[in-house]
Amino acid sequence: MSIRIENLTKRFKNETVLDNVSFEVPKGEILVLFGPSGAGKTVLLRCIAGAVAVDTGRVWLNGEDATELPPECRRLGMAFQNFALFPHMSAGQNIASPLEARREPRDKITSGVHRMAKLLKIDHVLGHAPKELSNGQKQRTGLARALVAEPDILLLDDPLRNVDAKLRFEMRLELPRLLADRGATVIYVTQDYKEAMALGRTIAVLEGGRIVQIGTPEDIYIRPATCGISRLFGDPAINLLDVTPQQDEHGVFVSLSGNRTYLAPGFEQAVGQPAVLGLRPEALSFADRGIPVKIEVETPFNEKLITLTKTRCNREIFVSSPAGQPRSAEEDAHLSVDGSLMLLFDTHQMLIPSYSSRELE
Repeated sequence: MSIRIENLTKRFKNETVLDNVSFEVPKGEILVLFGPSGAGKTVLLRCIAGAVAVDTGRVWLNGEDATELPPECRRLGMAFQNFALFPHMSAGQNIASPLEARREPRDKITSGVHRMAKLLKIDHVLGHAPKELSNGQKQRTGLARALVAEPDILLLDDPLRNVDAKLRFEMRLELPRLLADRGATVIYVTQDYKEAMALGRTIAVLEGGRIVQIGTPEDIYIRPATCGISRLFGDPAINLLDVTPQQDEHGVFVSLSGNRTYLAPGFEQAVGQPAVLGLRPEALSFADRGIPVKIEVETPFNEKLITLTKTRCNREIFVSSPAGQPRSAEEDAHLSVDGSLMLLFDTHQMLIPSYSSRELE
């Protein structure tokens, strides 16, 4: 079944939580709905599920208008962020409840419950009551309950949020394969950018109740539509510096601590206009010449080294480089920048595309 959301708006009293939201998920695809806390992700899922009535707009499921349909008629499964387990049932009974409601044969119910429980590593707690489970076990029980019935549409509300790091990494690899094998159409909510990039071929970024960008993980990371989106993707966060691009016989450049740093071709329209330069930490490297900086502190993170530097104008710049010999604090150094990886935003914090990148669209 496909999903199409058309101009959906939802208000609570005087607050607009969802503002004219529109997007489509083709049959069998996974759309990752990404955004910061409070963006409206959970409310949107509940509107699609029918648990919350929309104010304006339509919800289409498999080409049929489902806006007024009750939840039980929408043929979908949902794993809630707040677990929503039946307290009087064991974990196993909670997982089995959708199959029980459909009056499936007992052997199919038993095998389905154990298969899902084993996959999510909760088969040892099937007899436990919800109050005896950890938060991670509760969340996996809710996810197993949503998956076991093999619905046509799955709405997953941050289902790995309370899961420990090792299992979360394993599930990021396992879930896409599991969902693809079942052919389900999935909306997967998360506020973890690494999870968003790992799970979906398409990411919709929800910010302030609006969809601000839809694209592949690569598109959103390399060409974020706004400064806000660029901040949400990446660790450490992108460096954002106020600049005014200038031009000489070699091309368009920005001045960083007196050093002319040239942008990729195609930014002539930005010359003389105030702008914000975006530099991913991995686009920077230490060199014999370039932007003069002073090293403030270095922090090793497994295979990479994160260095905080300061320019002569006291602007902080993070640099991500392969792990190696650390440098001393207060040491003078120079930074080289890969011009093809620079981003430029206007005063409204919108991405300024180069002429060359427009030609690729």
